[in-house]
Amino acid sequence: MIRRFFRHFVESLKSLKRNGWMTIAAISSVTITLTMVGLFASVILNTAKLASDLEHNVRINVYLRANSTDQVETIVNEAGETVANPDYHAVYNQIMAIPNVETVTFSSKDEQLQKLTETLGETWNLFQGDANPLYDAYIIDTTNPEFVKSVAAEVAKIDGVTEVRDGEVETERIFKLADMVRTWGLAATGLLLFTAVFLISNTIRITIISRSREIQIMRLVGAKNSYIRGPFLWEGAWVGLLGAIVPAVLVYFLYHMIYSSVNSSLASQNLSLISMNVFVPSMVGALFVIGIIIGSLGSVISMNRYLKI
Repeated sequence: MIRRFFRHFVESLKSLKRNGWMTIAAISSVTITLTMVGLFASVILNTAKLASDLEHNVRINVYLRANSTDQVETIVNEAGETVANPDYHAVYNQIMAIPNVETVTFSSKDEQLQKLTETLGETWNLFQGDANPLYDAYIIDTTNPEFVKSVAAEVAKIDGVTEVRDGEVETERIFKLADMVRTWGLAATGLLLFTAVFLISNTIRITIISRSREIQIMRLVGAKNSYIRGPFLWEGAWVGLLGAIVPAVLVYFLYHMIYSSVNSSLASQNLSLISMNVFVPSMVGALFVIGIIIGSLGSVISMNRYLKI
């Protein structure tokens, strides 16, 4: 068994060298196809990641009534004494008691005005101090994006809340976009892999056709199908392995370049591409595995017609 394994291994290397031009054609086909697979999969996976980030960035903005004291621990009563505020965290505690609420962050109207000034320009400086028209707010993150609507509806019932915003139409669009990217991305990747098997098996079939006489001679001298198939199976694996080298290098350098130039700007919006340390090793490994499997599978599919009695 071991001797046959090494015999097929050595024979496959000799066959690659002996059929030089056909080997180059097969490797080139694998290279082109896997390059398409690698680039397309990179785009699809990162688009799905960004869609998921957008989905999880959907938050509920809860605006409190004017002059709310929900964050004030003490107040001055009519007698001029400092006493505990009976309304302290009244709204906050009710929000936290709602199922599926993960975190609640307070944002004062002054903080919101500062963000608007940084985003829209110095014109908003006119509204500093008592002229500030904004309201204190709570920003709510839910345990799962699908609970945004239900939690927003419950928060709107709380006394002391003047307005609740959850993105409405924009939220629905983000959820639909995320679902569409996942569904169609998976379907497109599957179709591309099927196309890759078809193209590569056809290319390998051409190399096997050119050696059909060699296969017929082996059959005439009584060689078993498994013995005949062995070297060709190894050849297909070698073709897939060699054909995956260029796509793997391209994916590494292109992803490194795009990640370095784009991810910093995405980070400011709480978005990110898939981490380099995770994506590159996984994608490079996947390309080699896919190449070997597709190459071997292409050889098996292409040889079936010559091994039938």
